[in-house]
Amino acid sequence: MVSLQPLTNPKTSPLYCHPFSPKTLKNKPKTLTVHSLLQYNRKPQLAGETPRVVVITSGKGGVGKTTTTANISLSLARLGLSVVAIDADVGLRNLDLLLGLENRVNYTVFEVLNGDCRLDQALVRDKRWSNFELLCISKPRSKLPLGFGAKALVWLVDALKGREEGAPDFVLIDCPAGIDAGFITAISPANEAILVTTPDITSLRDADRVTGLLECDGIRDIKMIVNRVRTDMIKGEDMMSVLDVQEMLGLPLLGVIPEDTEVIRSTNRGYPLVLNRPPALAGLAFEQAAWRLVEQDSMKAVMVEEEPKKRGFFSFFGG
Repeated sequence: MVSLQPLTNPKTSPLYCHPFSPKTLKNKPKTLTVHSLLQYNRKPQLAGETPRVVVITSGKGGVGKTTTTANISLSLARLGLSVVAIDADVGLRNLDLLLGLENRVNYTVFEVLNGDCRLDQALVRDKRWSNFELLCISKPRSKLPLGFGAKALVWLVDALKGREEGAPDFVLIDCPAGIDAGFITAISPANEAILVTTPDITSLRDADRVTGLLECDGIRDIKMIVNRVRTDMIKGEDMMSVLDVQEMLGLPLLGVIPEDTEVIRSTNRGYPLVLNRPPALAGLAFEQAAWRLVEQDSMKAVMVEEEPKKRGFFSFFGG
């Protein structure tokens, strides 16, 4: 397990804490207070039957599905788990850009279905983490066969499960926006779902609709990530708190991602947030979400009253 350096000034970021190795915890300064509900001095225990097939969806576009897929995938790989990320957005492929692998995608599922290459040739292995692989459905401006759909994606996931070198621990599927045929195709092989939403009414309405569709498809294990949360707007009552969002959707909370300018920088560089040094707050939040995903755990949104001119530990969640 990769351990990160501890925060030197926890007061500036009171919610998110770095992972700690046992050695770091033993030698940490006495003045450092660790406010973490996660036990980062151990490796997470993988729960559930593997491979776990997780679809990352939202319904509404632009809420951060692809960013979540990229950062969660590499966070899992850094924990020592084997991961295959599938970009199921046939028309608008972007996951390879966020991972910095766009120049290495030579074959896609399109060539696999046509018999032009083997499945292992279409899998792009990340040089930074050999246990992470990317699989794209199609190339830009290419047309898939008319027969491609839910059955084809199920066959693809089954082929990953039956690989000679062993099945991956996680298969993460980046779902396209909307609830049309692309959405139905992406969720078909999944048995878990991560619903990405932002604290605005349009995103919440779409998220509620998608939740119903996932449950109708038999996916009961649905967890939520609330993205682009701004504490200042919550305090000014211009944005719903995470507690409000959870009460409206009624889903277990996997993670809370704060608004962070580093997201744009990392996207343009093709370098996921979780690899940044020093890590950004949003990157740390993605790491914690990945930890909870491994152990099938969730977090709670808590609201407490703050003291004047002081930022409480749970103020990030407050209304």
